[in-house]
Amino acid sequence: MTLKRSVADASVKGKRVLVRVDFNVPLTANGAIADDRRIVEALPTLEHLRTHGARTILLSHLGRPDGVRDMRFSLRPVVHKLSSLLGQPVPLAEDCVGLAPIQAAARLENGGVLMLENLRFHKGEESNDPAFAAQLAQLGELFVEEAFGTVHRAHASTVGVARRLPAYAGFLVEKELRELGPLVTDPERPYVALLGGAKVADKLPLLGSFVGRADAVLIGGALAFPFLVRRGASLGATRVEAELEGPLDAFLAAAEKAGTRVELPVDLLYERPGTDEVGAAPANALPDGAVARDIGPRTRDRFYAVLQESRTVFWNGPLGLAEDPRFAAGTREVLAGLATLSGHHVGAGGDSARVAQALGVSQAFQYFSTGGGAALEFVQGAELPGLAVLPDA
Repeated sequence: MTLKRSVADASVKGKRVLVRVDFNVPLTANGAIADDRRIVEALPTLEHLRTHGARTILLSHLGRPDGVRDMRFSLRPVVHKLSSLLGQPVPLAEDCVGLAPIQAAARLENGGVLMLENLRFHKGEESNDPAFAAQLAQLGELFVEEAFGTVHRAHASTVGVARRLPAYAGFLVEKELRELGPLVTDPERPYVALLGGAKVADKLPLLGSFVGRADAVLIGGALAFPFLVRRGASLGATRVEAELEGPLDAFLAAAEKAGTRVELPVDLLYERPGTDEVGAAPANALPDGAVARDIGPRTRDRFYAVLQESRTVFWNGPLGLAEDPRFAAGTREVLAGLATLSGHHVGAGGDSARVAQALGVSQAFQYFSTGGGAALEFVQGAELPGLAVLPDA
């Protein structure tokens, strides 16, 4: 995997350095930060710039304001947290373009850090509008890409600015490339993909990317339901994505031809809505009115048996309705088993990271990517525009 030019190689003293960070963090109902991992992961780059005398200007989005100045998505909670973590005040410019950020940037001293208000208050961010990108770029002299979670988007702050200024990869982006790169180029075998979650239609490209690259693909969660139905299973009242017969058949045929083993659930935990009934049943014969919620104990054992033979594991997506304690055992037990095994284990997806943390099984992974869609596209082998625009090392 090609490495990118590093911020460690940049001369930054006294220079205004634009840093695209991914501070799109989850907030609680009262506006507090629920998970600050993405902020914490960016600290090494920010500390490097601060100690080397840069005048650091941070760019980020938060939520989906859809090009409207909606203060529910203000980055103010982020600057409070960041100020605390850095041990110095981080002012927030009231906008990311126009007079306010120009004046705020002019006040910066060496070692200072400034946050600009939400990029997505402007439609030009997501449309990669050249004029908007030029306005951002004029605020800085160098650009650092530190938002791995956004590099799969050709937005103004990830691609437009990087084309207008000398561009470098931050330490977090470098770490993501080091950790995820071997999954694409040279994984130690056997290589197992453990996939759950929902929306099969969205994940078909990911599934297909493992054909011939992974030795085995273990499929749980709602992701497994269309496969089971295609094989003739009766899933009671479970909602199942429809009209996927052709893509599913193509995937299974390609996997068989390539020698990639595909494991589906052999039993499922279910509930019967409107009652207190919770039970387990063979995956091909759920009772009438039952709704599948998790993989069953026999499936956990089968998945663990495959994982025991692995040397590399990639995980994305819970194997059941893990937020419900009644249906968390599948994900918890499989990942707890993975934690006892040697090898290189990588997880991806913000929701997946929160599930692993909530279930107390984060220790199963040597690395957990900060990128959701970006990590999944990277693992598929796709070229990501926010990385492609950065000069190689």
